[in-house]
Amino acid sequence: MENTPVPTHCPYCALQCGMTLTPLPQGGVEVTERPDFPVNRGALCGKGRTAAGVLSPAVRLTAPLVRRGGRLVETGWPEALDLVAERLGAARDRYGADALGVFGGGGLTNEKAYALGKFARVVLGTSQIDYNGRFCMSSAAAAGTRAFGLDRGLPFPLADIPRTGCVILVGSNLAETMPPSLRFFTELRDNGGTLIVVDPRRTRTAEQADLHLAPRPGTDLALALGLLHLVVAEGRTDEEYIRERTTGWTGARAAAMAHWPEQVERITGVSVPELRAAVRMFCEPEAAMVLTARGPEQQSKGTDTVGAWINLCLATGRAGRPLSGYGCLTGQGNGQGGREHGQKADQLPGYRRLDDPAARRHVAGVWGVDPDTLPGPGRSAYELLDALGTDVRTLLLMGSNPVVSAPRAAHVEERLRSLDFLAVADVVLSETAELADVVLPVAQWAEETGTTTSLEGRVLLRRRAVAPPPGVRTDLYVLRELAARLGVEKGFPADPEEVFEELRRASAGGPADYSGITYRRLAEENGVFWPCPAGSPAAGAGETPRPGAGPHPGTPRLFLDRFPTADGRARFVPVVHRPTAEEPDEEYPLLLTTGRVVSQYQSGAQTRRVAELNAAAPGPFVELHPRLAARLGAADGDPLAVVSRRGRAVAPARVTATIRPDTVFMPFHWPGEGRANTLTNPALDPTSGMPEFKSCAVRVEVVGPRTRPGGALA
Repeated sequence: MENTPVPTHCPYCALQCGMTLTPLPQGGVEVTERPDFPVNRGALCGKGRTAAGVLSPAVRLTAPLVRRGGRLVETGWPEALDLVAERLGAARDRYGADALGVFGGGGLTNEKAYALGKFARVVLGTSQIDYNGRFCMSSAAAAGTRAFGLDRGLPFPLADIPRTGCVILVGSNLAETMPPSLRFFTELRDNGGTLIVVDPRRTRTAEQADLHLAPRPGTDLALALGLLHLVVAEGRTDEEYIRERTTGWTGARAAAMAHWPEQVERITGVSVPELRAAVRMFCEPEAAMVLTARGPEQQSKGTDTVGAWINLCLATGRAGRPLSGYGCLTGQGNGQGGREHGQKADQLPGYRRLDDPAARRHVAGVWGVDPDTLPGPGRSAYELLDALGTDVRTLLLMGSNPVVSAPRAAHVEERLRSLDFLAVADVVLSETAELADVVLPVAQWAEETGTTTSLEGRVLLRRRAVAPPPGVRTDLYVLRELAARLGVEKGFPADPEEVFEELRRASAGGPADYSGITYRRLAEENGVFWPCPAGSPAAGAGETPRPGAGPHPGTPRLFLDRFPTADGRARFVPVVHRPTAEEPDEEYPLLLTTGRVVSQYQSGAQTRRVAELNAAAPGPFVELHPRLAARLGAADGDPLAVVSRRGRAVAPARVTATIRPDTVFMPFHWPGEGRANTLTNPALDPTSGMPEFKSCAVRVEVVGPRTRPGGALA
């Protein structure tokens, strides 16, 4: 209704900041603060404040498109859906179910992620489904599961951060990626705690640190092992905790002791005095935390790298204790929930393993199918994209833009072009949608109700505030209609609450148990932390609660009593440093690392359509140190070509002393000649399937004549 304020959440990062949307009589939507939500307490970054800009029909899709004569032209919904179903069915009949691919996104709601996974496995019968969250936090998820028996981004609320004694923040520039969270770290320091930032660049976040460690890209694993070596050598381990709450310490300790400080200094560039200072700052307080983000995770050894930081926490007794622990700063808006409910290649709803017979029986029972008909695990995200046009002949893609966001992006673009058929459901005509045979315009965050799960593991309710434009439908509608056309008439409701009710049953008893969560509770309680089984706090998942017992309150803090492993103990995993998949050499002597800027988000498909954000961050750039710039004869603004073994990207120089002289940085939000992911290396982590976005060998060249002040040519 017009002028009725609707409390909801931001569509962008995993903070899922609270905001209020008010539809205006003259059209448009006003975004205002929502101080009652504890994560952002009313604060919004520029992306959040301008989020309503993408709701405008002027910048988004409002009618289905089909490719005719090489051009995308408007058509009606029945025709578009008929064509998608016909082409998917024909490919399945000719090549088999695994010729059909499905690619999802970490921005899809829990309901959409759940329905998409079910659609792939029940309607299409394909194992070939994954999502872009594989590129985001999969290494942290694998390491957390390996050590703790469970992956939840943060096993404690953000509100615990100001109350701990020290935080080591590894590979995160949260001052730009999730600005409202910076207040927790400012409050930490105000309370007498310390902040250590690990980043090869002196970012806005690193400027807030008490200690900034600037390792060479790709050496975070050696750094963590060097710190653990010093913890042991200086007698700072918590032997009682190790004995009572962990297993595997002997092997992990031996591995760490092989990485002595002087060797780590040579590998990382971080001095031994800095290493010793970090150990002292981390170990002296009663409580401390390690938080990782994409820096250590987006590596071909990301799982082991995160595992080394977890080992540091375990050896010092900093996991499963109040105000202490390891956590991952999940990136995408529903990156946590998106990996819990079935759109990953190896998982079923409730964070169940697809290769677990008991999990298959449970979920198949909810879905009303024979568990033997469910396909097994498929390819991880990059492997799936790499197989397009060969083993995988058609693709249904929802909520992702791999033409910009995938590693070795020019190759991925070629693979997409080689498909027999590509259907894309999206809000805007992204660079990937431009390649499609059918484009389906779907509703977005403020135009539909649904749930997301924040980086804290807090399940939240996003409420519909406005109606979508005429001609726009929801993703759930698309899946329902396609399922019906492909012979499955029931089981795919378009109502999100109905989907969530089924998700509750499918997740019951799983690691990510949502069975005790309802839309009503989410509305009344400002979110509920999973696991939250149906029943009383004393009842396990799926058990009948005692008479008179209230609902389970949710679990803000994990692991305080035991870890969800077979013996209740956390597991040390021995890891050793190894080089990146592609080290510099004579031809490619520098390292490229990539990341984000404050005014753009992910592939930029939405934020690049908001004038205020584009004015603040209009295009790509190459950040390099003054010494490197002098060697190249380059100045600020000069066009530079960055060349890797996979391609070439061109963008203006940004000369700054805040980056290492052996490293260049490019943000990855833009397509075209400045596309950073043209350069990045798809070498995969063997455990998580994560590509090595954060480090590859490059050379840098000045492009053409350059102008100097006054118009003179260089």
